[in-house]
Amino acid sequence: MQVVEVGANAKYQKEFIEFPVRLYRNDPCWIRPLDTDVEEVFDPARNKRFEHGECVRFLLLNDANETIGRVAAFIDYELANLDNDQPTGGVGFFECIEDQQAALALFKAGQTWLQSRGMEAMDGPINFGDRDRWWGLLVDGFEREPNYCMPYTKPYYISFFENYGFKDYFKQFTFGIPTTWAKLVDMSQAVKDRAQRVYDNPDYTFRTIDKKHLPAAAEQFRHIYNAAWGGHSGVKEMSAEQAQLLMQKLKPVIDDKIIYFAYYRDEPVAFFVCLPELNQIFKHVNGKLDLVGKLKFIWHMLLKTNRKAFGVVFGVAPEHQGKGVEAAIALRMPYEADHNPNFQYTELEMNWVGDFNPIMARFVSQLGSKIVKTHITYRKLFDESKPFKRCPVIGRRK
Repeated sequence: MQVVEVGANAKYQKEFIEFPVRLYRNDPCWIRPLDTDVEEVFDPARNKRFEHGECVRFLLLNDANETIGRVAAFIDYELANLDNDQPTGGVGFFECIEDQQAALALFKAGQTWLQSRGMEAMDGPINFGDRDRWWGLLVDGFEREPNYCMPYTKPYYISFFENYGFKDYFKQFTFGIPTTWAKLVDMSQAVKDRAQRVYDNPDYTFRTIDKKHLPAAAEQFRHIYNAAWGGHSGVKEMSAEQAQLLMQKLKPVIDDKIIYFAYYRDEPVAFFVCLPELNQIFKHVNGKLDLVGKLKFIWHMLLKTNRKAFGVVFGVAPEHQGKGVEAAIALRMPYEADHNPNFQYTELEMNWVGDFNPIMARFVSQLGSKIVKTHITYRKLFDESKPFKRCPVIGRRK
C-alpha cells in the first residue's frame, strides 16, 4: 500500500471524487454528493477557510495502483485553539475499503501532517468549513438516505475510528418530526396546548417568507438569531453581510411556504427555517449539476416530486421564550399542513442537534419527534496520556 498526496495531480483529484462512487455502488441508501460541493471545499478561490488555514488530500493505493481509500486533513488556525485544551486540527472525507490496516495508514498520514504543523489532536470526520456540512460519522440510521451534504458512511468505519484511538467528542442527532397535526401522537399534550394558546392569541401572527423581500427577511432573521443565540457560549453573532449572503445563497432552493416567522404586535420574535431536502432531487443527477443535471433539477422542482423537508434553524427572542412561542413556531409546519390538503411535504427531519446542546435536544424530543439518525464527531489526542474531555455543553448564557 502507498499513500500519495493528491495535490495538483488531475488524475488523483478525479479519483478523490470517483472512489466513493465505486465503494458505495451497491448501497441503495447512499446518494452521490454533487461533485462541485466536494470540490469547493478544496478550492482556495471558493473556500474562505484557506485565508487562515490549510489542507491536504491523500489517496491510498494498493499494489496494483488502484485507489482503496482517501482522506483529507486540515487546520483552521483561527479555530485550532478555540475552546480547546490543545491545538486541534481535523480529518475528513474519509472513505476506505474494509481493511483496518488501510484505515490505519490513512489516519496516520493525516496525523503526521497535522503534527508537523503543531497540532496535538484531531477531530474527525469533519469538514474544512462549517459544521452544517460533511460533519460526523454515521453510527445509526444506515437504512435512511442522507440529507443534503450530510455524511452517509460505512458501518465498519466505526471500529476503524475507535480502534485508532478516536473517542466520542459529541453526538449529532437527526430527528424525524410528523408533518401533520393529527400525527403528533407522541408529543406532550402540554406542548401542543402551549402552541395552540399562542395561535389563539391575536397579538401573535405567523407569516411565511416573501421571496420578493428577501433582504428584509434576512435582516429580521439576523435580529432574532443574534437575540436568541448570540449570547450563548460557542455561538458567534451574525453580521448583516453574513445574513444577506446566506439568504441569497438559499434563494434558488427556498420554498416560501415552509420558512416561518412569528410576530408579536408586528415585531419579529421567532423564526423556523425549513428547506426542501435537496438530496431527494440531487439523487437523480449522479453528482453532476451540468446542463442535464440542471434540467432534471428544474423538472423535479416544478413537478414538486420531493416530499421531504428538513429544518435548518429556529430561534425565539429571549423575551418570548418560555411562553409557548418555541412550540408554536416549531410546530407551524404540521399546523399549516392540517389546513392545506395539498401540502407538499410528508416528511420533516431536523438535522444536527448536538448532545452538547441539551436544551435544544430536549425541546425537539418534546415535539413528538424520534431520533432517526445519529452521527458522532470523534477526537483523538496524540498524547493519549492526557485526560480526554468531551465537548463543553452550550445552551447557557455567557
